[in-house]
Amino acid sequence: MIRIGAAFVNTTPLDWEGNQAQIRRALDLARAQGTAMLCLPELCITGYGCEDRFLSPDLRLRALASLESLLPDTKGLVVALGLPFEFDGILYNCAVLCADGRLVGIIPKQNLAKSGIHYEPRWFSPWKKGRRERVPLFGSEVALGDWIFQCGEAMLGFEICEDAWVMDRPCLRLKSRGANLIFAPAASHFALGKRPLREGLLRKAGMAYAYANLMGNEAGRAIYDGGAMVGDPFGAVAHGARFSFQGAGLVSADMDLRTVHVGEGVESVRMPLETPAPTAVLKNSGVAPHQDEYEEFTRAAALGLFDYGRKSKARGFTLSLSGGADSSACAALVYAMQKLAAAESIDLPFDAPVLRCVYQSTANSSRVTRDAAHDVAQAVGAKFHEFDLEALVSQYRQLAEKALGRTLSWESDDTTLQNLQARARNPGLWALANATGTLLLATNNRSEAATGYTSMDGDTSGGLAPLAGIGKHFLRAWLRWFEKEGPQGVGILPALHCVNVQEPTAELRPLETKQRDEADLMPYAVLDQIESLATKERLAPVEVFEAMKKDFPAEQVPQLGRWIIRFFELWSASQWKRERLAPSFHLDNHNVDPRTWCRFPILSGGFKVEIEGLKGLLG
Repeated sequence: MIRIGAAFVNTTPLDWEGNQAQIRRALDLARAQGTAMLCLPELCITGYGCEDRFLSPDLRLRALASLESLLPDTKGLVVALGLPFEFDGILYNCAVLCADGRLVGIIPKQNLAKSGIHYEPRWFSPWKKGRRERVPLFGSEVALGDWIFQCGEAMLGFEICEDAWVMDRPCLRLKSRGANLIFAPAASHFALGKRPLREGLLRKAGMAYAYANLMGNEAGRAIYDGGAMVGDPFGAVAHGARFSFQGAGLVSADMDLRTVHVGEGVESVRMPLETPAPTAVLKNSGVAPHQDEYEEFTRAAALGLFDYGRKSKARGFTLSLSGGADSSACAALVYAMQKLAAAESIDLPFDAPVLRCVYQSTANSSRVTRDAAHDVAQAVGAKFHEFDLEALVSQYRQLAEKALGRTLSWESDDTTLQNLQARARNPGLWALANATGTLLLATNNRSEAATGYTSMDGDTSGGLAPLAGIGKHFLRAWLRWFEKEGPQGVGILPALHCVNVQEPTAELRPLETKQRDEADLMPYAVLDQIESLATKERLAPVEVFEAMKKDFPAEQVPQLGRWIIRFFELWSASQWKRERLAPSFHLDNHNVDPRTWCRFPILSGGFKVEIEGLKGLLG
């Protein structure tokens, strides 16, 4: 019986000392649990999100220096670590295998992640399958390439993250060559509902499998949910923690690998594998697998906020709390962050109060939203401030009217007057955030980013936009769930009722106009479906129409067409806004952030021909 482990670590790009400390913590946990063989995540020595710094020769030298420093900590263990490695002038994304304090192998990744938020081919080259070399390093000759390593009864091969997601997986060839155990170091970002897909990859490998993943908000946008797994050849899986606030952890299981035959291409690693008597599978605390999407969203965003605030050295958070859905969702997430960290006995690295909320009123603000903002702030334990901006808005308006030589009116200057109020809220917020050393949260969501239904330097102003990766329809449903059911370990927030009974409104027009977001745009449920088809599936306007019209009554089909036209017109005109949005979390299987997922030209033809084609169908 061999006790095999898979770890998570919370890394930070280029944090050499911090990453080493987290790796050593995982190694100490492995020893404490009697684990003999341990897999750690992809590029854990450097951090996965080093971006163009991977091209720096200095980074590669420091990565090797960190590896050499860690080697003594692998005494008595077989350990896989991740780092970039240059061979013959070409840079590879590699796992390295250390055994009993020495380096024995370097295994390059064969398939690079190049879709969605990933751009690995910008920095790395793929290794050719079947290629095996040897390279001098640290005073000895080390195996480099597509090797199998013999560790006692274990015949160990590697799949590095994207390797497992392609049709021609390395594990299939490794199995035919005699492998009976796969180490799978990964940097697999979180997306709603992704966990079962990873488990399916493990089961399809058909042999013992140890999957290690990063944990936390590593570099600002991508959130890693951990979820390390160890599975046996018969499909049983031991699950590690997900969304943990701990810096490192692992899951391990005892396995009998003696029944698997040894094949060709074996590199022998002479390493005694003595483990304690077989015990039950060891599991870390964490959220149970297959949790629903609301639970996943809460924990991913809460962990993202915690790490972003901690790593940016913010002393807390500041929020413009309007009493509407978006800002209330931000407040609820900060509240969830505090509760979930406390559940793991993690001290918050922030000053009290952790959250400061500001309700900023003008003549167009209602008592309903003011009371809602106050009640939500009180429920989440935030410091509540009120700024009356009417005099400031009036002064700005007078300045513009003087320059124009005319009076601004709602009939001719609707957008100007709305944006004036939204932007007047910005300086006071930044002053409060700067004076308290806190992180200002922008409150815009993905639906608004897609259509440009947002004021630049208004609700988009901030250092982080925690909701910009998720649609408004999902957010409204999540708020109703939080009011009545709530996340495990957090509980419910009844105060959200005063938010959930409102129709979404920017409250920037006079109250008697009864401004409503969905009247300005379209129903959010429809908008988010159009956005998904247009950006994720990359369908043209007519194709979106054909995909959606079957779900609408015949009398509503023409209106659907008009909504689709409006979406594509707004999308094309607002790319410049998306280029300026604050960093946001990647929470779904797609997003509209041009820096991580969906690139689109700032200037374009605006789908003119495509829209004319759809108009032709509508008659």
